[in-house]
Amino acid sequence: MKSQKNIKRRDAIKTLALGSSAITIPKFTPLIKNKTSKLKGNIKQSVCHWCYGNVELEDLAKEAKKIGLVGIDLIGAEGWDILKKYDLISTMCYGDLEGKSARSLTNGWCDKRFHKDLIIHFTRHIKQVADAGWTNLICFSGNRRNISDKEGMENCIRGLNKIIPIAEDNGVILHMELLNSKVDHSDYMCDNSIWGVELCKRLGSNNFKLLYDIYHMQIMEGDIIHTIRENHKYYGHYHTAGVPGRNELDDKQELFYPPIMKAIKETGFKGYVAQEFIPRDKTNFGINSLTKAVEICDV
Repeated sequence: MKSQKNIKRRDAIKTLALGSSAITIPKFTPLIKNKTSKLKGNIKQSVCHWCYGNVELEDLAKEAKKIGLVGIDLIGAEGWDILKKYDLISTMCYGDLEGKSARSLTNGWCDKRFHKDLIIHFTRHIKQVADAGWTNLICFSGNRRNISDKEGMENCIRGLNKIIPIAEDNGVILHMELLNSKVDHSDYMCDNSIWGVELCKRLGSNNFKLLYDIYHMQIMEGDIIHTIRENHKYYGHYHTAGVPGRNELDDKQELFYPPIMKAIKETGFKGYVAQEFIPRDKTNFGINSLTKAVEICDV
């Protein structure tokens, strides 16, 4: 297994999707008892399971509930029953594993070669998400492969317009994630807020928004608070992590999260902020670091 230090999300999710039969996962035993937190609740927080690859989803769900989180991010249909068992929300969904190509960060909507497959899978996934009672479904632009920004946007519009009416009919909101192309996702097209916001404007649907990943956008463009204030109506979901390193939200990185969260709160945001950092501190399997991050963002 790759070291947690160097692991990337696409690799971690592939591994988790294989199930416990394919990997050896040590039994999770909390070293401390996290009491149920009394959070202010102005920012509804969740956590991404892939960042805690040695923790079974059910164990993470138990701890998330104790901490005061409302849900878990980036979970496919195979994990939804566990979330419901603990009264948690799938705050950002994948579809089922049969349509795993729709989870691809590299083969996305900016390249029309993938549209046929994406339309088939997203048509099914949208209905799955709606039937389960969830709202948010992630999607990706995919890699450029020498496609220009203009052509990539036109391709995205052409393909997404095939499924947005289905999302609208089912009350599902599609979220295209903004990812950095400097460090983690080389050649990814939707790597800046200007391009992503323009895509939202041209699609013109309340059922298509951006997943604004604070970690990724700090790497690409900075100016986080101003960008949130200017474009918040196009942002339906947020991710966190420290920069550089994608680790804890602590004093070893450059972002100061309390004012960022206050800026999000001041926009009237009613969606979810998901913690998506990889804990350096492995105490309690990283749950201690998660608890601290939740407290930092509870403004």
